Amino acid sequence: MKRFWTSSLFFLAVILVWEFLVRRGIWDSPLMPSPSDIGLYLIQAFQSGELIDASWVTCKRLFLGYFVSLAVGLPLGLLNARFRFLQDTLGVVALGLQTLPSVCWAPVALITFGQNEVAMFFIVLMGSLFSILLATTDGIQSVPPIYYRAARTMGSDGFHTWYAVMLPASLPFVVSGMKQGWAFAWRSLMGAEIYVIVQKTGAGLGLLLHYGREVHDIAAVAGIMVIIVVIGLLADKIMFSPFERFMHTRWGTSRQ
Repeated sequence: MKRFWTSSLFFLAVILVWEFLVRRGIWDSPLMPSPSDIGLYLIQAFQSGELIDASWVTCKRLFLGYFVSLAVGLPLGLLNARFRFLQDTLGVVALGLQTLPSVCWAPVALITFGQNEVAMFFIVLMGSLFSILLATTDGIQSVPPIYYRAARTMGSDGFHTWYAVMLPASLPFVVSGMKQGWAFAWRSLMGAEIYVIVQKTGAGLGLLLHYGREVHDIAAVAGIMVIIVVIGLLADKIMFSPFERFMHTRWGTSRQ
């Protein structure tokens, strides 16, 4: 509780100083709206329902693409770590494609699928899949070899060794890869929503961000960025933090 209040007071102080500097003209920049301007936009956007609808559309696209990336990337990462042939083929392809900016997939998706949700899903999938695959592979390969040899000595063999020993031992690395994949999925989706406009399902946060830029409404742009950050923090607290606390407790590395 003490940490919560300390953090809250810190951010409150930052907002008050920010507001003071802008209102006094000390920080007079068209690129930096005041917190009150951002708050006013958020209130109006929530009241009109525009921001709620856009957030819902974006979250649906994000979770669909991300969880499919997990469902495909985790098994492929395990197989890639297990077989040398896959490391020399699939691993090399994944490493090369991971370095490719996710926005590069937008023209491919538009030409192949057109302006629809399939194109949106494809961009998010390609943006996050390879980071999850490579993180899972690195996690498995980072497990000390003594674990594998000890398991084999105690009678473990084949698939049992992988799901009962290697995978649990690599979970800290896998979770880090999942968080990295989440970040890549966000970035991919924002680029996808700017380039791919699907009228049937409505505008997402990325398209609202694009509209704010078009009309030079910096308060709207900053407000949407705040919503994106808040959604990201909530996802971290709900999806990843409990898993990390469980692992620290299970492995005896918790500070409490």
